[in-house]
Amino acid sequence: MDTRNSARIKNITYSGLFLAIAMVLPFMTGQIPEIGSMLCPMHIPVLLCGFVCGWPWGLAVGFVAPVMRSLLFGMPKVFPSALAMTFELAAYGALTGLLYKLLPKKRVNVYVALISSMIIGRLVWGVAQFLLQKAVGIDFTLAMFMAGAVTTALPGIILHIIIIPVLVEIFSRAGLITNK
Repeated sequence: MDTRNSARIKNITYSGLFLAIAMVLPFMTGQIPEIGSMLCPMHIPVLLCGFVCGWPWGLAVGFVAPVMRSLLFGMPKVFPSALAMTFELAAYGALTGLLYKLLPKKRVNVYVALISSMIIGRLVWGVAQFLLQKAVGIDFTLAMFMAGAVTTALPGIILHIIIIPVLVEIFSRAGLITNK
């Protein structure tokens, strides 16, 4: 089998694994009182998918995960949460993959790719929320954006900045990253 097909099979397999983790991880963090959902558990496998498999795979997993989880388990609610998260997580997966591929392979650039993706993804979430809320006649204010994108998500933001670079390093040392 040639290298290209081998990488494609790995990416399909890893993407399926990351999607499965996105379905299950919220059950685990949901057991943590008060902050379980604030840890943004679906974001972790999507961010990792972008780093490991590349932007098209990260985008696809990020786009599918929220709505799939909503339809399978009822959470997050389809409207507006899962729909807005679809665009947010798609941006996360695409941007981490794209930036990681384009930037020199230095440890600091994992943080650059991660933090840039998280900022842009949250802005995408805000635009999606604004448009979805506007469509049903509800105002989505700057205070609502700040609460949803920053204040409520702060534990998740901190967790992601701590854990994602460590996991990327582990995957890299194990030779599991196909996004080169």
